[in-house]
Amino acid sequence: MEARLAMWNILERHVPAPSVAYCYDLWERYQFDFVVTRPRHTRLGDFTAKPNQRERITVNNNLNPYNFLITYLHEIAHLEVFRSYKRRQPPHGKAWKTHFRALLLPTLNEQTFPASILSPLTLYSHNPTASTGTFLPLMQAIKNVDAPHSDLVMVSELSEGQAFRLQQKVFIRGTQRRTRIVCIEKTSQKKYLVAAHAWVERL
Repeated sequence: MEARLAMWNILERHVPAPSVAYCYDLWERYQFDFVVTRPRHTRLGDFTAKPNQRERITVNNNLNPYNFLITYLHEIAHLEVFRSYKRRQPPHGKAWKTHFRALLLPTLNEQTFPASILSPLTLYSHNPTASTGTFLPLMQAIKNVDAPHSDLVMVSELSEGQAFRLQQKVFIRGTQRRTRIVCIEKTSQKKYLVAAHAWVERL
């Protein structure tokens, strides 16, 4: 009973109010471990499955309710694919797209999402990708909820060769590899993979 109440309280704090019951029912159905974690620059959430253990889903604690909900459903889609096929499917292949699209469908309404997010999210749901960061209209809409007057931009919005600051270091934006972008740290000239959705200061 305590675990159920704790999960409900977590969801009440992190997802839009109209989606709390839906998200809770998914947790009840699948009985996975759920952890809200500190922010991670490389991912918004993740799904892990280990032998003889319950599956585990994590989501970053700094996401706004709409981004949190999208990420939560993204990871549950991984869980559904894992239970259906184990590891015989590509991580973000056809099976995952199908499950994620079905999980999103009950939330695609103006009670759950503002129109500014609902429109690009509906387009994105037709062919979801590994990271929402690769679909700029959706990420821009989410960004506008977080910081409508911020000077920060996503790495994916920068052009190749453009400089930016992240964690007090200056980088040069390079080419994109799926959900991450190869960037060169200006001082050391070392290459780093930066998440496409990472917010940075344009220089």
